[in-house]
Amino acid sequence: MRAAPRPLLIGLAVAVTAVAGTVTAAVQAPPARAAACTGYVGLTFDDGPSNDRTPALLNALRQNGLRATMFNEGQFAAAYPAQVRAEVSAGMWIGNHSYTHPHLTQLGQAQIDSEISRTQQAIASAGGGTPQLFRPPYGETNATVQAVAAKYGLRQVIWDVDSQDWNGASTDAIVQAVSRLGNGQIILMHEWPANTLAAIPRIAQTLAGKGLCAGRISPQTGRAVAP
Repeated sequence: MRAAPRPLLIGLAVAVTAVAGTVTAAVQAPPARAAACTGYVGLTFDDGPSNDRTPALLNALRQNGLRATMFNEGQFAAAYPAQVRAEVSAGMWIGNHSYTHPHLTQLGQAQIDSEISRTQQAIASAGGGTPQLFRPPYGETNATVQAVAAKYGLRQVIWDVDSQDWNGASTDAIVQAVSRLGNGQIILMHEWPANTLAAIPRIAQTLAGKGLCAGRISPQTGRAVAP
């Protein structure tokens, strides 16, 4: 076959370069979701991880473009280390939720210290890093609990909105609770309720409709900020 005339080769090279530039621009363009963020909220899920619930929850969050803070119990992090690693791989943040979920305000300082320190170790050993956030079980706290948490470099995080999923809230009610969130605010949810899992797609839609995105919780302020 005869070689193509030189002007044609130059024209082809320009065309290919132009197409390549278009492809590169398309790949590098930021996602539309990011441009729509006018604020951030903290989605939190307590009481994991588990082999029964964690995989489905992570899949639902990932499929709907959401990230969350998972407040893990130390006993479960120790029992299911692969799920802790799965949480990290899915882009979630890991927090400390005590080792056995007791009423910490009814315990002495040494017991509180054990609950928090063992959880730090369990999560780190499982591959979840060293948590910087701590949620006391039931949201119950006092000066001693806060002092022990601070000893381990932990920021105590409660919540602004309670989804009531632990109390049998319907999927509709959970979505409605999410709709009350404002910029920087945090919602309490749990890993185990089936209605919470079912609510995930609608949670994503509700946040998008308000221009809010799921963010991380700042260890400095305890508020939701950009990831």
